[in-house]
Amino acid sequence: MNVTTTDDRRAARIAEGMGLAHWAEVQPDVVAVEAPTGRRTYAELNARANQLARALRARGLGPDDGVALICGNRPEFAEVLAACLRSGLRVTPINWHLTGDEAGYIAADCGASALIADVRLAESAQGAAAVADGVTVRLAIGGAIDGFDDYDAALAAEAPDDLDDPVPGGTMFYTSGTTGRPKGVYRSLDALAATAATQAATPNTAGYVAGDDVHLCTGPLYHAAPLVFSLSTPMAWGATVVMMEKWDAEAALGLIEAHRVTHTHMVPTMFHRLLSLPREVRDRHDISSLRWVLHGAAPCPVEVKRALIEWLGPIVNEYYAASEGAGSVVDSASWLAKPGTVGKPVDGQAIVGNEDAEPLPAGEIGLVWLKAPAANRFRYHNDDDKTEGAYRGDYFTLGDVGYLDDDGFLFLTDRSANLIISGGVNIYPAEIDAVLLEHPAVGDVATIGVANPEWGEEVKAVVELQPGWHASDDLAAELIEHCRAKLARFKCPRSVDFVDELPRQDNGKIYKRLLRDRYRRSAPS
Repeated sequence: MNVTTTDDRRAARIAEGMGLAHWAEVQPDVVAVEAPTGRRTYAELNARANQLARALRARGLGPDDGVALICGNRPEFAEVLAACLRSGLRVTPINWHLTGDEAGYIAADCGASALIADVRLAESAQGAAAVADGVTVRLAIGGAIDGFDDYDAALAAEAPDDLDDPVPGGTMFYTSGTTGRPKGVYRSLDALAATAATQAATPNTAGYVAGDDVHLCTGPLYHAAPLVFSLSTPMAWGATVVMMEKWDAEAALGLIEAHRVTHTHMVPTMFHRLLSLPREVRDRHDISSLRWVLHGAAPCPVEVKRALIEWLGPIVNEYYAASEGAGSVVDSASWLAKPGTVGKPVDGQAIVGNEDAEPLPAGEIGLVWLKAPAANRFRYHNDDDKTEGAYRGDYFTLGDVGYLDDDGFLFLTDRSANLIISGGVNIYPAEIDAVLLEHPAVGDVATIGVANPEWGEEVKAVVELQPGWHASDDLAAELIEHCRAKLARFKCPRSVDFVDELPRQDNGKIYKRLLRDRYRRSAPS
């Protein structure tokens, strides 16, 4: 089979949701995914995806149904994704740090008919199952969970051959901007099919070589960026994915050396951890195989990125995007010429404008607007108001602020008005505010992000107390523990400050920007 024919066949199979099946035919014995819990060749992974697709069909799931997945970085995650992509199903990966109630809200809101869970996350899975009444199918991966059927047994009962009637499916990630509970980024079946067609036509920008190249997955696959850039994309080009269960800087270097890793995706916090390793530790590992490092998800301090490029060479690439759509990319050479840029948007993919998305002159700071894909526009699931508010014609905004320079390069000067990004993870203050307001001592509260040299930002709660309560270290600790009882730990404040009165706008809303500016001015330089 010649290269052109192979490429055409690959694209056609991806467009119908069966990209994995192409590589199972071309290179069946090449390892597709490897993790501490096991490995799968392309043939094995494809066969198990077919079995799971049939198992879900046998249990009543069909196109446009939802599957909630609570799973660590293990081969079964890739199986569930591949099964949904060929069955017209929408898989919603759930952050396994969430409490059972938080996970259950997402499982219920996304309309999941099935909940598939890692036995190591049984507590969260059972809590979610208790909340999500619409879930009728429960499968447990890697062991027994009360109330769940065995995942491997469900697969073993089904045939492993390719589906003869695939339907393109996709993902529905949850994001909440800065207000309210998380919202799903929803696309219709037609839009999912358009997304698959777009992916099939996407060029091999990272230069993957099928059967030879290896991608190191450093982040949790419940996040959109690792799932897309560290699982879907490398496997679309026939590469091997090596999964880390938990980030560790020196372990990452060891895996790069041991597996001759060629590609990886990281967030800036990981860069900071790598660069903080003693020089002798860094020099101990041969990482010369590495030729493509991609990052995004959070702003990267200029000096951190410059140091990384000095160490690894000009192989560092950055993107500006979100679950809703793409904005820009920048390679090392362009970034070194314009330090701090997130790239030069092409074809109007990103503009800087006013509240109505009317473009502003070069150098003028405004909202960053991204162009919505024409054929696969998103909407926020169960939230028409949020959807309508996000769009201005063909453009939507994440609330980021920045400017375009005279050469058309985009620079971000601020993140979303209230969004906190800590270690590449989005944290939404409104959710934390709501929990703190349940405590009897709290009269009002503003949760904000403050500078952290390692994580970029950390969570701080600024509290106005109810009459009769007095500020103290013990009360601050009590409020933090109050949050930890109700929220995942990464969302909880690292510190609590008390003020006599929070700054408010004329309409009574707390003016968080003034509060953030106050802390920035007081932060050590």
